[in-house]
Amino acid sequence: MNVPERVRWAVDRLGLCGGEHVLEVGGGPGVSAGLICAALTTGRLLAVDRSPTATRATAERNAPHVEAGRLAVLGRALADLDPADVTGALGGRVDVALTVDVNVFWVDDAPAEAAVLHRVLSPGAVLHVLYGAGGPTPADRVVPRVRAALGGAGFVDLADVAEPPGFGVRARRP
Repeated sequence: MNVPERVRWAVDRLGLCGGEHVLEVGGGPGVSAGLICAALTTGRLLAVDRSPTATRATAERNAPHVEAGRLAVLGRALADLDPADVTGALGGRVDVALTVDVNVFWVDDAPAEAAVLHRVLSPGAVLHVLYGAGGPTPADRVVPRVRAALGGAGFVDLADVAEPPGFGVRARRP
C-alpha cells in the first residue's frame, strides 16, 4: 500500500508505545488508521470521520483491526462527537489524538470542534493537528488560526510543528 509521506510522518509524531487509546479525526480512507493500529498492542483506536464514504473505506481497509477489537470507526462530524461515543469505543480514555489535513481548524474559528476535543481527551492527553507541506495554504496562515482555536478551548503547552513533511500544532489537555 502506498502511504503518503505526510501520513507516515503524522503517525510517527504520535510516538506510540502500543497501549495508548487513540482518537483520530478526519482520517479519510483509513491509511493512517492502519498505521496506528499496526503500532498498537493493547491499545485501541477510534477513527471518526463525517463522510460515510471515508468511514466505509476505513472499516473495509482495516477489517482485521476492527474484527480484533483494536479499531472502532464512527461516522460523525467532530462538532457532534459526544463523550459517550468515546467512552463506548475507548473506555473513556483518550491518551493521544490526531488530525491530518482537517481544515475546520483554520478555515473556521472551530470553537465547537476544539471544545469537543477538550471534553473528550483525558487530562494530560496530547493533540496533534497536522497538515501536509506543499498544500495550497502556507503554514504561516494555518498555524496561528489553529493555535487560536486550541488555546481558546483551554489546551495548553501549544507548540508549533514544522518539518519537511508537514506542519501544525501540538497541544496538551490540562
